[in-house]
Amino acid sequence: METIAYTNKTALLVCDLINSILRANGEPAELLAQSKKAINFARSVNIPVIYIVVQFRKGYPDINPNNKFFQFVLNGKIDLTENSESTRIHSAVQPQENDVIITKRRISAFSGSDLEAVLKSLAIETLILCGISTSGVILSTTREASDKDYKITILKDACFNKDEEVHQVLINKVLTTQANVITVDEWINSY
Repeated sequence: METIAYTNKTALLVCDLINSILRANGEPAELLAQSKKAINFARSVNIPVIYIVVQFRKGYPDINPNNKFFQFVLNGKIDLTENSESTRIHSAVQPQENDVIITKRRISAFSGSDLEAVLKSLAIETLILCGISTSGVILSTTREASDKDYKITILKDACFNKDEEVHQVLINKVLTTQANVITVDEWINSY
């Protein structure tokens, strides 16, 4: 593992840990426990915690029928209506008053959101990512953040994908080309 130098220009992105997505994935206890550990550590060392949530307007006028990925929403398999119980952040990892909540309308945390404006305002250079799913928000956000020249660390034991094989390939082969991929404990011990 390479040595990683973190600065006060670091933010933790907690991605899509909302009720409906977690329910659809069996509410993985390890994901929630490791994410909570990362959140608590970030707060203890004054790293901003930024929650990323996917939400759409009632009736989903912001989902194009050509968007293959979000067809499961249009088909009623999951409710991602903004300001509903289903799009609330899970109670195990609740935000605190000083945390930032970013609403996105696509897979990447950057797409259809004001995340970049918040990161620029906070002078953030390094992103620490955790959440669900590895093949969705984690992959897409990593790709876009890399193109935007952010330093990226992915907390592999605080990420989850319903397909474990896909998770392992992404964590061990794909994401390592653009990010440091480490455990929550390795991240904590690097400070």
